[in-house]
Amino acid sequence: MILGIDTSLGTAVGVVDDDGVVFAEHSRANPLGHAEAIGDLLREALAGAALGPVGTTAAPQAVAVTHVAAGMGPGPFTGLRVGIAAARAFALGRALPVVAVPSHDAAALQILLAAALTDPFAEPARFAVVTDARRREVAYSVYEGTDADGIPIRTAGPALAPRVEIDAVLGELRAERRDVTEISAAMVAVVAARAIAAGRELTGPEPLYLRAPDVTLPAPRKRVGS
Repeated sequence: MILGIDTSLGTAVGVVDDDGVVFAEHSRANPLGHAEAIGDLLREALAGAALGPVGTTAAPQAVAVTHVAAGMGPGPFTGLRVGIAAARAFALGRALPVVAVPSHDAAALQILLAAALTDPFAEPARFAVVTDARRREVAYSVYEGTDADGIPIRTAGPALAPRVEIDAVLGELRAERRDVTEISAAMVAVVAARAIAAGRELTGPEPLYLRAPDVTLPAPRKRVGS
């Protein structure tokens, strides 16, 4: 059982099993207030997972989470670190491994799965996941199908582009634009499950901030001469 947490856009928590069956998923679309929402969403997701897969009815049973999947962005500095800190704290308290997942990979997998349901025989088109990066910028990553492990193949990004220039940028990359307004924590967990099964590391432990935080360390105090 994998607990997925992502705060790169809104705040989302989900639980899936190693086959990708969704047991619970709860989210708040508000791009602010991550710290206020994350605790309630964790409780709701774990309580929901105890009832079995989504869409079924079963007697409640204990949920034994074995891994925690953390959405690593790209995303704004403050919001992104709330989810990563929550994932690491939950894992630390239960001695569980944390699986780092690029948030755009989760969005790409959701797009690819939806396309496969519509036309299972269609060749996957090259597309770009585009998310709001604020300050009149967007973050984008380009994908082209999935690899043998079922993980989306990222061919470019994540990177930043001015909002007014993104269509030109994607035109040069020959990628269809897919705007994404929320990241599914369940999809974060599904990508993690596939990475675990393949024995792969998708990204390092550092968040994908894309820009430096506004807050910086103060400069040393100047020495006053006599």
